[in-house]
Amino acid sequence: MIRQCSILFGCLALGELIVFLTEIKLPSSIIGMLLLTLFLKLGWIKLEWVQGLSNFLVANLGFFFVPPGVALMLYFDIIAAEFWPIVIATLISTILVLVTTGWVHQLVRKYGVFRK
Repeated sequence: MIRQCSILFGCLALGELIVFLTEIKLPSSIIGMLLLTLFLKLGWIKLEWVQGLSNFLVANLGFFFVPPGVALMLYFDIIAAEFWPIVIATLISTILVLVTTGWVHQLVRKYGVFRK
């Protein structure tokens, strides 16, 4: 358990360090997650080393949405005032993501970029 926590928090800390040194405009947690993925792919970290804690965190993922949900209730007046712009922006961005993902998928299948 200590090894699992150390690896996950180590990747998070490395992401924090990269953001601090480079002033990149990405969340350090995303960079840490990408680093963990890279380390797993390179074989520097074995999946068994982090699987137990990762399974626990994914199984309890719903609890991580409770604080933002409660905080969201503080802003119901702002959300009500800006309801339609929020809905329109959400719909447009969702459609753009779906279309872009489909387009990229078709290009990858057509040109076989990731074929071995």
